[in-house]
Formats: sequence, C-alpha cells, structure tokens
Amino acid sequence: MGGPHIVVITLFIVIAFIINSLFNYLLKKRIIDSGQINKEALELLLKPLSSSSEPLKWGLLLLSGGLGLVILEFVPYELNNSPLPYGIEAVCLASGFLVYYLWMRRPS
Repeated sequence: MGGPHIVVITLFIVIAFIINSLFNYLLKKRIIDSGQINKEALELLLKPLSSSSEPLKWGLLLLSGGLGLVILEFVPYELNNSPLPYGIEAVCLASGFLVYYLWMRRPS
C-alpha cells in the first residue's frame, strides 16, 4: 500500500467529514427554522456534540489499527488473493472498538 492509496483514503475521509458536517448543519438549521422548539432544546441543539470519550475512542481505534499493521509485517502471507491481511486488520480494529465499549460500560 503505497502513496497513491494513502492520498485516496485521506481524500475520502476529508470528503466524508465535510459532508457529515454539512448535513449536521443543515439539519440543525431546519429544526431551528421550523420554530417548534423550546428554549432548553435550542440550547442543547446549539451545544457542540463532542464528548469527552471521543478522543479515547479514536485513540483506541488508531492504536489497534496500527497494531494490526505491525502484526502484518511479521505474518507471512501471499500478496495476491490472500484475505489474511484484511482479516487480521478487521480483528484488530474490532478489538479496539470492543475495548472502548467495555471501558465506557464499566461503572464509574
């Protein structure tokens, strides 16, 4: 996986982020413009959506994805027609999400 693939993946992520932000803005604007919203709901709507657990989620996801890529460096597999790299990366990413889920579910 070389340079052109990374550029395409990065562009895809940036475009998806921009589209997501645009749709969130349009939805909030439409709700506010409808006029059928009370003051408390309006304050909740205008408050940023970021939570304190978002950095933890993305940190665990990137850590587990990176760990999957490191594991792939040491596991021998055929470059052509081998589903093994996809499986290893999927298992590592899923384990990152599972750790995040268990962390957030624990009693405080």
